[in-house]
Amino acid sequence: MPPVQKKKHHIVLDGSSLTPDTLFDLGRSSAARISLCEEARKRVLAARRVIDDIVASKKVVYGINTGFGKFESTIIPPDQLEALQTNLIRSHCAGVGTPLLAHRARMMLALRINVLAKGHSGIRVETLDTLIDAFNRGLIPHIPIKGTVGASGDLAPLAHLALGILGEGLLASHDNHTFRPAEIVLAQLGITPIKLAAKEGLAMINGTQFIASYGSEALVRARRLLVAADVALAMTHEALMATVSSLDPQIHAVRPHKGQQLTALRLRSILHSKTFPSEINSSHVNCGRVQDAYSIRCAPQVHGISSDMIEWVYQIIGQELNCATDNPLVFPDSPGAKILSGGNFHGEYPAKALDVLAIAAHEIGSISERRIERLNNPSLSRLPAFLVQNGGLNSGFMIAHCTAAALVSENKVLCHPASVDSISTSAAQEDHVSMGEKKNISERRIERLNNPSRGAQTVRVEEPLVGRKKCIKSQCEALLISTTKTKQKQKQSIMSKKQRKKQKSDEATKSDISITRGDDNIAVL
Repeated sequence: MPPVQKKKHHIVLDGSSLTPDTLFDLGRSSAARISLCEEARKRVLAARRVIDDIVASKKVVYGINTGFGKFESTIIPPDQLEALQTNLIRSHCAGVGTPLLAHRARMMLALRINVLAKGHSGIRVETLDTLIDAFNRGLIPHIPIKGTVGASGDLAPLAHLALGILGEGLLASHDNHTFRPAEIVLAQLGITPIKLAAKEGLAMINGTQFIASYGSEALVRARRLLVAADVALAMTHEALMATVSSLDPQIHAVRPHKGQQLTALRLRSILHSKTFPSEINSSHVNCGRVQDAYSIRCAPQVHGISSDMIEWVYQIIGQELNCATDNPLVFPDSPGAKILSGGNFHGEYPAKALDVLAIAAHEIGSISERRIERLNNPSLSRLPAFLVQNGGLNSGFMIAHCTAAALVSENKVLCHPASVDSISTSAAQEDHVSMGEKKNISERRIERLNNPSRGAQTVRVEEPLVGRKKCIKSQCEALLISTTKTKQKQKQSIMSKKQRKKQKSDEATKSDISITRGDDNIAVL
């Protein structure tokens, strides 16, 4: 996926306010630049002084002058502390599989910088400045997609992220996406390879940044797809000549879930209203239809819970982006400048949240598939079978629905919670793990097939995003554009040339970034 070319913009990282949307933009934009706020710089300096004092005093502290994991009791002599950190990075580069796409690798880099900016990792300011410089110069780390269980942080992916900046392994850049020897790429970008000091290797790899950055992209895309699903639902609503009575505000006021109300509000904005009456809706005012099938009538309730689930996950992942996830953690402002061992690196929070996100995405695809069936089935839609003229000679969307059904079925498998699994690792030292990486990959697979098609009479499954699940979504409903035209021909007289021109102008307004059609005047996108 090529980076989005945007006007240069600068993001100041403080370790506390990064959002999934901002992180996604940082990964996708080749023009993005980052820096540290002054307060963050002071915190990093204070935490590093604690590490330097420990090294000078020869006090034994885990991760500074000891081995790691099962080797926690092995004391490392002072003259081997730098080698200890470099060896840690090299040994933990055990990931396998294809490398992350460029924008995802850069999201990981930006997120790790933000976490280090909190000032609890003990990294040197000059090392952090090199990481920032590498991001700003367009460096792309080589990070294999598989190899983390989400327990002591995403150790393997983060080790690969660090290795290239040490001048080892592979790197690429915005100017050349081909992975090449790291020392060559660093030289071309004018970056001096990092030489790790005490604790810095550990500071580079302890954390949930693989799960959280991957999950951030999935979240951003899930939000967008949900809005598109609501708009596609509105088109289906009109094509099937469904009643708008189920959208009455009184119905949703007595069950006031936020997502349900939002979906109903969007639909009222787009569909028939006093301000913008729908000729299709008016054509069947006295048709005798009282209520519609659940996939239409209950759509605000089904889309609504998916919306609420997505927003809950957004809160969890948004918090995770600004968490200190190292072990041990440095607290320079506490009495005695404490350094404490804990478990903030465990990926259970983002892993469980992404399991929920996968279910939310699947449900949108599931109900969309039912609406596709109603559109195709002439006994349900009162439209030409499979939405095609000259049926028999042409098959229309017959197999498009088969594809939708197959993808929804696959989503059901992909929705199985990855975080319910756990395998003991590191000689039983790490005896409970989150498996958050598995859900990221599943979730992306769902969303790949969840991107709505843009053209009339086009059913297309695009593949843009990260491993999280294949929600076929209402994209097939985009065929609705053509269906609506068929219905208009059946029910309405031919418009005058002037009326058609006005309609095209209205449709262009609807497709803009914000849709404010209807009495409720809600910004849909």
